[in-house]
This record gives sequence, C-alpha cells and structure tokens, in this order.
Amino acid sequence: MLILASASPRRRELLAQTALVFSTESADLNEDLLTGEAAAAYVQRLAVEKAQAIWNRRRSADAPGDPLIVLGADTAVVVDGHILGKPADDADARRMLRLLSGRTHAVLTGLAVVTRKGVLSEVEITQVTFNIVNDEEVAAYVSSGEPLDKAGAYAIQGYAARWIPRIEGCYFNVVGLPIARTITLLAEVKATLE
Repeated sequence: MLILASASPRRRELLAQTALVFSTESADLNEDLLTGEAAAAYVQRLAVEKAQAIWNRRRSADAPGDPLIVLGADTAVVVDGHILGKPADDADARRMLRLLSGRTHAVLTGLAVVTRKGVLSEVEITQVTFNIVNDEEVAAYVSSGEPLDKAGAYAIQGYAARWIPRIEGCYFNVVGLPIARTITLLAEVKATLE
C-alpha cells in the first residue's frame, strides 16, 4: 500500500502519471526553518517528517504481503542562500518574483520513503533561469492568484513558463515531484521489502 504524504494537487497529479496505485494523506506539520538549517537539509527533513508522521498514523495497515510504503516530499526555491517558501500575501509574491527576475535559482525537493525497514531519503536539485520580468508583468501575474500557493511564487507549468528560457535538471522537480528519481527510490525500497 503506497501513501503520498502530501496535500499538494500537483504532487498527486505527477505521481498519478506513473500509473502507481496510491492514496494521499496530509501530515499537517510545522514547516518552520530551523536556526542555521541549510536548504537541502530543510527539504530533506520535512520530507522525512511528513512520511514518518503518516507511517506512524497508518502503521497498523502494514502487512507482509502488502507493505505500507509512505512517500514524503517537500520543495523549496533557493536564491542567494535564502529559501523562498509560499508567499504570505501579494506583496510577498511581488518581492519574490523581483528577486528571481533575470537570475538563476535552485529548486530543491526532498524525497523520503518510510517503511517497516526504515527511511530512505534524497534531494533533487534543478537550476531554473528567469528572464528579466518587469513590474507590470509581476503585478498582472500576482493579481491572477497563481503564485500564492507556490514555493517561490511561481508555477513553471503555468503563466510563469513564459519567463523561463532554461532549466538544468528535472522539470518535474520544479513542479513539485521529480518523477524519475521518485520511481527509482520506490524501486530501491520495494527491493528491501521482498
């Protein structure tokens, strides 16, 4: 039994593309950054905590012939060493988009799989380059509402695609779940359960 420990509709849609059978459940954790925590450690820790929380909640469903496997993920946008989460409001979204304008930033996704055998976790990194975006474009985008529930205040699969001439790494990572890396990680875990 596979559970995706996420409330993200984008992660659910991406995992559904793999033809895996799974359910989703939100862990609802505190996602505050710890003092001095690096971005990679932050997304990896949150992915593990999300998966572990659901594993602990559903552990009674684990069975020898149908092992409980919980997948957690967390994504952050990082520029100049600063983590850009989801914007607090329109002004915060405008601030983030101005910061990304004309620059390359990193998108990091922590992945974690929890089973009765323990935890396996990794971090996927994609570099994303933005064109220069003027204030009118930023204002129009923010008023659309699209950036408000997205890390870094943009959706590569949405309107913001017009500003992104280049990425280095996995496109799906920027959307919220690096599919190929996820499938590889799940295969590694399943092999330990057989």
